[in-house]
Amino acid sequence: MIKPTQDVGRHFGPSSRRLRLQTLVRLRWLAVAGQGITVFIVAFLLEYPLPFTTSMALIGALAAANFLLSVTFPPTYRLEPLAAFAVLGLDLFQLAALLFITGGLANPFAPLICVPVIISFASQPRGLSIALLVLALFFITALAFTPYPLPWHSGETLPTHPVMQLGIWLSITSMMTFAAFYAYRVSQEAALLADALSATELILQREKHLSQLDGLAAAAAHELGTPLATISVVAKEMERELGNDERFGEDVQLLRSQSERCRDILRRLTSLPSENEEHMRRLPLSSMIEEVLAPNREFGVKLELVEKSDRSKEPIGVRNAGILYGLGNLVENAIDFARDKVTVTVEHDASKVVITIEDDGEGYSADVLQRIGEPYVTSRQRDDKAGGLGLGLFIAKTLLERSGATLRFENGGPDRPGARVRIAWPRGLMDAGR
Repeated sequence: MIKPTQDVGRHFGPSSRRLRLQTLVRLRWLAVAGQGITVFIVAFLLEYPLPFTTSMALIGALAAANFLLSVTFPPTYRLEPLAAFAVLGLDLFQLAALLFITGGLANPFAPLICVPVIISFASQPRGLSIALLVLALFFITALAFTPYPLPWHSGETLPTHPVMQLGIWLSITSMMTFAAFYAYRVSQEAALLADALSATELILQREKHLSQLDGLAAAAAHELGTPLATISVVAKEMERELGNDERFGEDVQLLRSQSERCRDILRRLTSLPSENEEHMRRLPLSSMIEEVLAPNREFGVKLELVEKSDRSKEPIGVRNAGILYGLGNLVENAIDFARDKVTVTVEHDASKVVITIEDDGEGYSADVLQRIGEPYVTSRQRDDKAGGLGLGLFIAKTLLERSGATLRFENGGPDRPGARVRIAWPRGLMDAGR
């Protein structure tokens, strides 16, 4: 049984994601258009005095840098974290400079300085994002001391009281910090879920390939049967003619015996059930449980099977790689944290099928029990070492729920400590008929 928690986790993770340059380029063109339109409206429509030339120079610099990036790199290019930090830092500097010469914190567009920071926290490593946040806080503080007034009616000024300046500073910094933290948490959860689902698809694909090997073997045996039969006939003829020959007789006998051996091997391969033989794919519940338990009996922990219902009335379902893998992973987890024994209880009636897996370990910790089944939850304690309840349990839970099961994780009582998992299906989903 495959345990993907560690192996798959090495290949997937938030660090494997890179911000696509085309995304930043499009956002920058939107910023260029928005800044340009705003400056033109203020200067020519509202006729407020402002440093028009300097403002357009800053906007033009952003447009030139954006054009240079778009023609230098392909649209699918993904930025390394340091490169993304540099690009977002340049955006932050350009916007802060434009705000600085147009009123600073009094400018109603000042909260837009949060945008590069939020983008960074949503897509970049935490360390670089925090550095960008500190840089943004420095720029916001500098905006509070700008000597340039807010563009207003000619001959008039719109003074901002220092207390109001402080209030705006606190408002922008708190909004930026909260939005950045929220974007970081949401992106982390989405990335973990996407990685876990990708790993689940890999596991299912592997299980499907393994289940198809018998059909491929039968097809190969069928295709090789005809040429091998011809070789066998020719070998018999050569043995009849050269059987007593001192030079070739022994070699011909060896050729014939080996051809017969190949035919026996192919005959055994063709006896394997193919995917189209539906009756061979049916699996009684007791056989399914034994197939799950068999690979786990040699780990030094006693596996006890308790059957509460009559086998003669057990459901007979179709072999499902997802159910086999999911149950196997839960049994492995129970063995990992059991002291001496794992108990698997099976019961069924006319309406439901229930499988309960219990171990005699320390059970789930309180924080894990609240979040169990989420990807990369690895906080279950055993001898002060965490492990065993990460991506593997998420995959097992996902596969079993996909088959129609409901899972309940809980701890045993004082008389029977340990962790317990109850998996239940409606009888109709587990019974394909006899």
